[in-house]
Amino acid sequence: LEGLCSFLQLSTCPEPSLVRFCSWLLPLTPELSYTSAAILAEQLFLRRVLSLTQPPSRHLMAALTSFCSKYSHPLCRVLLAAVLQEPGEGAEQTKLLCELVEECLEPHSVQLVLSQVLEVPLSEKLLPVLQAVLGRQVRQCPLRALGFLAASSSAAVRTSSPVPLLGVFQEELPAELLDLLVLTLCRQGAAFAASLGYARLVTAVLTGYQSQVS
Repeated sequence: LEGLCSFLQLSTCPEPSLVRFCSWLLPLTPELSYTSAAILAEQLFLRRVLSLTQPPSRHLMAALTSFCSKYSHPLCRVLLAAVLQEPGEGAEQTKLLCELVEECLEPHSVQLVLSQVLEVPLSEKLLPVLQAVLGRQVRQCPLRALGFLAASSSAAVRTSSPVPLLGVFQEELPAELLDLLVLTLCRQGAAFAASLGYARLVTAVLTGYQSQVS
């Protein structure tokens, strides 16, 4: 499949052709395997996404949205893994990930984003991604680690105004992932003592679970 993609020059084809190709993929039966979909995601989108220095074109977003509608899990794993490994701020890549999380990815793929982000040390460029995940996933449910979060992060939270991020929950986040998120915020709090983004993220979690915080 990689050889065929190279022969067809899919990684460099014009973006309108990319949209048509992705639309052609959707009705294929049987569906592509996970491995095949991941290879296609890499060939179709990886170079384009990593080279972004300005917001993606409407054609690229249309192609990504189309591909996500059927193969969001392999696309998410390919793109996120590459962005996490990419040095530097990657502002446009981060914005694109946030948009995919908010608008395109299936719930299980959003959970994959969170689990992958939590596997690496937090950085400023990842905080907006976590915000986007919370906006999609977090719902009010018991959380064992919230008391610890409140105690360890109070200094950072006092520097920021409350952000009502958790007011419109649509999907439930598994308790183990939510616990891991809170523990990660606690452990890395010292490194973000002056970070407004971190303070907003912590405030959002605490606001959503204030009834469980002692």
